[in-house]
Amino acid sequence: MTFDEKKRRAVALMEEKKMWRSNYAPPILRLLWKWGVEIPPPPFAPFWLNMLFFGGFFGSLWGVIMWFTIWRSEGYSALTALQTSFTTGLLFGLFTALFHYWRRRVNKLPDWNSLR
Repeated sequence: MTFDEKKRRAVALMEEKKMWRSNYAPPILRLLWKWGVEIPPPPFAPFWLNMLFFGGFFGSLWGVIMWFTIWRSEGYSALTALQTSFTTGLLFGLFTALFHYWRRRVNKLPDWNSLR
């Protein structure tokens, strides 16, 4: 089974369970899919991948926005800004990964590798 076939099957299962599209196919993930990146939908992705993907995306975007809007004018050092962005991204990634793990359990979704 190809990635696209598995993705269509996974999306159909999640729609069947009445899950919100924004939870199982956020806009950034849909963009990556269009570019050919093969990342499973978050409820089917491994915990570490969700944590890395969401934490990395959020932490870096949030850090850049905070640097140019607040931190630079308040005299934060670049190192402090990076540490704060990393910690924030780590926490955001952890809680988002926990959320998607919980949604997979609640909706009794199969594992990505056993999806047919």
